[in-house]
Amino acid sequence: MDRIAGYGTADSRAEARGAVTPRAALLVLGVLLLHLAFIASYLGALHDPEPDGVPLAVVAPDDMRDRLVSRLDALPGGPLDPDHRAKDAEDARRQVERRDVDGALIVDPGGTADILYVATGGGSSLAQALTDVVREAEAAEQRSVTVEDVAPAGERDSRGLSAFYLIVGWCVGGYLCAAALAVSAGARPATAGRAVRRLVLLGVYAVLAGLAGAVLAGPVLDALPGRVLALAGLGALVVFATGALTLALQGLMGIIGIGVALLIVVVLGNPSAGGPYPYPLLPPFWQAIGPALIPGAGTWIARSIAYFDGRAVLGPLLVLTAWAVAGAVCTVLFARMRGGPRSSLDELSFQ
Repeated sequence: MDRIAGYGTADSRAEARGAVTPRAALLVLGVLLLHLAFIASYLGALHDPEPDGVPLAVVAPDDMRDRLVSRLDALPGGPLDPDHRAKDAEDARRQVERRDVDGALIVDPGGTADILYVATGGGSSLAQALTDVVREAEAAEQRSVTVEDVAPAGERDSRGLSAFYLIVGWCVGGYLCAAALAVSAGARPATAGRAVRRLVLLGVYAVLAGLAGAVLAGPVLDALPGRVLALAGLGALVVFATGALTLALQGLMGIIGIGVALLIVVVLGNPSAGGPYPYPLLPPFWQAIGPALIPGAGTWIARSIAYFDGRAVLGPLLVLTAWAVAGAVCTVLFARMRGGPRSSLDELSFQ
């Protein structure tokens, strides 16, 4: 019986060792690190939002303006960047509508009642933070301020977050599509031809996902106003860019590439996207990386389409295009490096 028990114990140990291989242990460790990075990134970016250098145009007579700008610029913590000029109130309003600045203060030279232009369509939390800072500064000088929202968020767009959630959904779709291809046919395509076919399939998926998301956000749920086709085009680009990035990283690293894509898009990209708290409310690190990542560029464009007549989108569009092109090119390049010169497009498999 002891021999049988001993055999069972040894067999169990061998089975346990086989179940948890060194490679599996390393993957679990990688998951833990990614998990902790997720917590650190979201808490680091969002736990204590404070305005930092919010662009503000100030309209006032020159002598009065210089004193006011100096006073606003010297506020503790540097919440405002008030050294933005506007010819008059109409010019200041246009600057807010073009997203050149986040607000504009119109000073009444003959009285004490001023006007502050904000745009909740660019993020209600930012508009509220700017209002609070300016009102406190004005009250210290025995002045009052009336707030005018020149680009208001939609009635059914709670706190201007619908654009952010829509972009997150599109990013998840692109990521899952690429991951599904890896699960079904291997993380690394065997040839460049197969890599191209994966990209074609991803492109078809991106167009359908972009259109469906835009229809859901607009006509179906009335969560986000704006041109449906423009939103659909944005969605297709976001989905394809995210999926192409994931495919490229899979081609380079295998299944680990899926985790790296998650790190770039979700762990770093979502909290820095300017969704719940636009860029001027984020800490410096997240302010710096947000505009260069897919969720941040996508959220900015979606809000511009919905509330700013599509203004100020060239830079973010270039960011998304760069991710999409780089992801597609690297996907094919890595497949070619692994599979040699063979690159026939006549293969019928999407592997």
